[in-house]
Amino acid sequence: MREGHQGTGPGAITPDGCAVELYARLPVGSEPDVIAAAVPAGAHILELGCGVGRVTHPLLERGFTVTAVDESADMLERVRGARTICSPIERLDMGETFDVVMLASFLVHSGDPEVRRGLLRTCARHVAEGGCVLIQREGADYHVNVPRERRETGVPPGEGRGSADPTGFTVRILSAEPVGDGVNRVRAEYVFPDATWTQTFRSRPLTEEQFEEALAEAGLRVDRCLTEDGTWVRAVPEARKERP
Repeated sequence: MREGHQGTGPGAITPDGCAVELYARLPVGSEPDVIAAAVPAGAHILELGCGVGRVTHPLLERGFTVTAVDESADMLERVRGARTICSPIERLDMGETFDVVMLASFLVHSGDPEVRRGLLRTCARHVAEGGCVLIQREGADYHVNVPRERRETGVPPGEGRGSADPTGFTVRILSAEPVGDGVNRVRAEYVFPDATWTQTFRSRPLTEEQFEEALAEAGLRVDRCLTEDGTWVRAVPEARKERP
């Protein structure tokens, strides 16, 4: 288990505290639509931290080619239709490049700055000339609007998704407590009719300036925001020109 990370609940738990069965139940949000609108049709996407394929599968359905990377073999067992690679993201070096590199799930907010540097260097190392990096980051109130909860509708059964009661489930962000060096320990709870999972992890809030500095250190720069709330960003390599 990674330092400061913990997970509880039925089934396998990954090194960063994620429960495999929980992620197999979570519904697909707007991510595939955001991604599809930001990249060329049919692009080859390197998805870093793919989990069980919650976003992978909708991207495949939209005609993209996906290489899916995760450090958990248990997660990758749920992925169908994509090339899969089991590896810590920060140490990945495939010797090839991709039209699009995607770093979702707030991974850029790693509490360990060396891990964050490794993640962004992996993005820069694998993006092709003229390509882009899509990064998902936390919303402005992620660490201050706590405790909070939201109710989600039931998850339709599907391949690799597990099944869930149609009455839905509740997601609670219970706390975000400072643990030093600008890092918070975040505790989340997912309550289903038949099971409950918790996850505790360390997350580092980043100001706009800190985010841009982190990208620049890896040789990347912000091209544009993809969503009105700024949680999805398109970045490009600093030293390369984009294709017209």
